[in-house]
Amino acid sequence: MAYIAGSSISMQPRHTLATTRVSGLKFVSFMNHGRSSLSFRLRPMPARMQISCAAKPETVDKVCEIVRKQLAISSDKPVTGESKFSDLGADSLDTVEIVMGLEEEFGITVEEDNAQSITTVQDAADLIEKLCSEKGA
Repeated sequence: MAYIAGSSISMQPRHTLATTRVSGLKFVSFMNHGRSSLSFRLRPMPARMQISCAAKPETVDKVCEIVRKQLAISSDKPVTGESKFSDLGADSLDTVEIVMGLEEEFGITVEEDNAQSITTVQDAADLIEKLCSEKGA
C-alpha cells in the first residue's frame, strides 16, 4: 500500500493502474510494470474556478439556530457549519422552509438555483454573506 498526502492507494498486480486525487489539484498515477521500483507521473487537471468565502462566525451561529428551530432539533444534538441538512433529517420541504426562514431573518432573497446548491449550514451562511454584501453594495 502506498500513501500520498493522506490518501492510500492499493497497488494491484502487474500492468494495472491506480489513480487518486491528491489535494484536489492533480491526478497521480502509479504504475508497476513488473519492476521492483515504482514510477509515477502527475497530470494537471483542468482549472476550475471555486470561490470560497468564509462566513462570519455569528452568521454561522444564526443559521445553526434557525436550522435547529426549523427541524426541531434538541439542544443536545450538535449543529455546526459542517452539518449537512440531510444528516439532520431535513427533506426537500424542510430545506425550502429553512431557506424561507433565512430570507426572513436576514432580509434577503435566495434565487432557486442558489437554494438548490445549499447542502450544509456553512453553504447557507456563505450564501447569506454573499447576498448581504451584494445587497449593501
